[in-house]
Amino acid sequence: MFKFSSLLALGAIASLSLAGCQKAQDTATQPAPISQEVLSQVKALGFGTSDLRAVDGGYVVEGDMLLTPAILASAPDYKMLRVGADEQYRTTNLVTGLPRTLTVSISSQFNSTYVSAIDEAIRRYNAANLQLHFTRITSGTADLPVKYSSNLGTGVLGQSGGFPTGGNPAPGFTLVPNVINSSNINYIATIMAHEMGHCIGFRHTDYMNRAYSCGGSASNEGASTVGAILIPGTPSAPDPNSWMLACVGNGVNRPFNTNDLTALNYLY
Repeated sequence: MFKFSSLLALGAIASLSLAGCQKAQDTATQPAPISQEVLSQVKALGFGTSDLRAVDGGYVVEGDMLLTPAILASAPDYKMLRVGADEQYRTTNLVTGLPRTLTVSISSQFNSTYVSAIDEAIRRYNAANLQLHFTRITSGTADLPVKYSSNLGTGVLGQSGGFPTGGNPAPGFTLVPNVINSSNINYIATIMAHEMGHCIGFRHTDYMNRAYSCGGSASNEGASTVGAILIPGTPSAPDPNSWMLACVGNGVNRPFNTNDLTALNYLY
């Protein structure tokens, strides 16, 4: 969840490095060719295509969000939720059937730090008193399984399972512990809560300008054509601490801030 993209390769600013769902790609790796039809479908959904890449199960945009064939073929009614000068918004469908409890599981391949982290991520959502409640299960099939991988590509920290479809959340997300390389429970919980946000319909808060959290040149992830809905009570200034910003500093903890809670309660 965060581009999640690391700027560690920029040695001159290593002290300001940012980690994200996807770190900088190996420039020697040639991307798989993507058809014009897919490019058009991605653009129609309101996403940019500059960092589009093909993966098993679909295409990844914005560093960590999976667009499955079903999502690409859809024509969703989606709206942006504007939070100040940067956006916090949903795309495709929301989770429906509220109030509703979503189950979460975590692969046994993760160590106890990750188990504690997913419990903390769940606690953050439940403390917001939403109509969506989360609970961790240790057996059976979960709505949001947290899957383990040793490699999702060069420097990739994790990847969401997409966005809600048919009123149900995306089917969990995948993390790569050896790339995350941390035992900081709150940092890992921040990454997990971010990916859970994608699964229930949120995109990156700084969608309109990823440079806000990632640094570098201004980069718009994709121009939506469906307008925006201003959330009452949110400030007009940029929000530097949102849990859905595209990039996060290594080891940084981002619990829900006031604007995050406003957006979550607006939807759920």
